[in-house]
Amino acid sequence: MDTLFSRYRNLTVLLALIVAQLVLLGYQVRTNQNVRLLRVWSVSAVTPLAELAEAVRSHTFGVFGNYFVLLGVKDENQRLRDQVGALTMDNQFLRTELADADRARALQVFQAETPSRTIAARVIGNGTGANSATVFVDRGSASGVESGMAVVTPEGIVGKVVAAYPSASLVLLATDPTFAAGVVSQKNHVSGTLKGMGHGTTMIDYIQNEQKVDVGEWFYTSGYDRVFPRGFPVGQVTVARNSSNGKQVFLNLSGLQGVPDEVLIVLQGVHGKIPENPPPSPGVHLMPLPEETGSPSAPGAAPAGPPALATPADQLREVYQRIGQVENHQYGTAGSIPNFNAKAPASPSLAPATVQPTPPNSTTAAHPPAQQAASPTALKPPIALPAGAPKPSTLAVKPNPTNKPPATAAKKTNPTPEKFTAPLLIPDPTDADPSAPDASAQTPKAGPPAPKPQ
Repeated sequence: MDTLFSRYRNLTVLLALIVAQLVLLGYQVRTNQNVRLLRVWSVSAVTPLAELAEAVRSHTFGVFGNYFVLLGVKDENQRLRDQVGALTMDNQFLRTELADADRARALQVFQAETPSRTIAARVIGNGTGANSATVFVDRGSASGVESGMAVVTPEGIVGKVVAAYPSASLVLLATDPTFAAGVVSQKNHVSGTLKGMGHGTTMIDYIQNEQKVDVGEWFYTSGYDRVFPRGFPVGQVTVARNSSNGKQVFLNLSGLQGVPDEVLIVLQGVHGKIPENPPPSPGVHLMPLPEETGSPSAPGAAPAGPPALATPADQLREVYQRIGQVENHQYGTAGSIPNFNAKAPASPSLAPATVQPTPPNSTTAAHPPAQQAASPTALKPPIALPAGAPKPSTLAVKPNPTNKPPATAAKKTNPTPEKFTAPLLIPDPTDADPSAPDASAQTPKAGPPAPKPQ
């Protein structure tokens, strides 16, 4: 009986040769990481098998191992809980000690700054009354404390001593209904009496409705009660309204935001000053002025040129100035007279767009531009006439409907003309104001001739 190898001997040999060739190629060829290709094939073929074996081990032997390990977790958890609780208590204790140290430091700073002589005391208990607001402190008559002394903190007043024992003192808080102290406002200097209301709030009595008290205004001790020195902060106004019995002002005490643990007893008070009320706005921020559009300092702005001429009179004045500059003539001085008929040099300031339009009923519409330029009187400036000289006619001339220039009125000659140093320039009637009324309407009618004297 033939075997499988003898039956497919040629094919088997061919496959063996091919596999051997591939193994030799894989051994010789290296990848980009300088690793033989045969090793890459081997690792790629073995990796899935290794993952499968590890999964089987972790789900069988790992479960039993974890079970034996978790037997001591309960004891470890309880030990950690006890340790966390102890650390929490230590942290709370340290925070309390730090707060006490901060308050003690604040009291020391306040004692050093205030001119009054004070002694520090610690609150050791509360009063026994149901509605009373009293506390006990650990300083008494042995430390120099007497009844009627003020009790304060750096934030404000607390109360006053009503009973002094050898080793302790009873302090009446400012919220007690039987408490009273003289106060004055910081801003408007309104005086009143601070009274407790028994519910943790206080009010200021004996203030008239006409007196001004603002919400948020601070009140300080006035010193008139002979208990609290002047200048200690009391509290801030929360409500201020008028009523039939006077102004009702309610105060939020700054020194009794909860019962303090440490207080200062004033053994010998010294009056101070009430702090000045700060202004509502210490400073106002103002931006710089905006730069002008045509100013050279503005970034990207065009250089400022000569001002545009708005009227024909401004243009004529500019022409005369340029003629004077060309002929080196200074106006207002005696000497030669410039030739006003000369052609003036061009100026960039005489822009055609700046010339005001002329009404259609003016004489400029009757004369073409060529005739106006050829007129010798268009460039002659008016000069002052000497005394006794006849005043030239400045009557307006209506436009000729036939588009012809109007005839110039005949000029009256003086039989005895005077000699002038400058030529007399007669203005052109066409330059008259078009808005002037008609000459015929304003010229009075000639009356009868006056009788000749005998």
